[in-house]
Amino acid sequence: MKDKKYAHRLLLQNVSLSYGAMPVLQHLNLTVHSGEFVVIVGPSGCGKTTILNLLSGHIKPGLGVISREGVVRTVYQQDGLFPWLTVSENISMGLRSLKDAVQREKELQSLFDLIHLEDFKNHYPHELSGGMRQRAELARALAGDSDILLMDEPFSALDYQTRLRMRYELVRLLEKRPRTVVFVTHDIEEAAQLADRVLVLSKRPTTILQELQISAPKPRDLTDNEVINAMKEILERLGILKENIV
Repeated sequence: MKDKKYAHRLLLQNVSLSYGAMPVLQHLNLTVHSGEFVVIVGPSGCGKTTILNLLSGHIKPGLGVISREGVVRTVYQQDGLFPWLTVSENISMGLRSLKDAVQREKELQSLFDLIHLEDFKNHYPHELSGGMRQRAELARALAGDSDILLMDEPFSALDYQTRLRMRYELVRLLEKRPRTVVFVTHDIEEAAQLADRVLVLSKRPTTILQELQISAPKPRDLTDNEVINAMKEILERLGILKENIV
């Protein structure tokens, strides 16, 4: 039996992709291990979302090999809740693979207990705050037999205080329901707070400039020395520290 500690869930091997004559990714290699939280940062337009789309199977590479082990769910910047369905009905969409109605209802109740939205189960998305909608979206993504979460700037549309709360919420939810996570963000602070490993990407054609391991236990405080040092190192690698800006 394969050792879970060393098993990969996601693999990009020598992957290249172009849109017409414009090269986007160039000879990209990436292995994401089971249970790992990998955050991708880089300049706007460098191909961060493209990498998620490759990992999900929504697009195919021009060259190279991609492999996935497990069921993939994606969480987007703008929540994907269906406005005509209640919160309960939206989360239940993630439980369609469960055929037994009793088991499905038990799992649904467990998810409501997890996200603390029991009093809003019959509300519609427009009746919820942004943070509440994202908690419902996370519950749907964590429902059922999902193994891998691909997260495309899921908190960027929220105000700063809500983003901070959602980072802690995500850490708490993953403690209860571990998943392999690949998370795209422009927010360097967010990357340093959440990641086991940060991938810093170059401008197009995109390659990985640096891989930064962050071992501090989670949830992490913004004043944690490892968080501060990681932020400085990422900013320096991206060339946007104050002393590098002319």
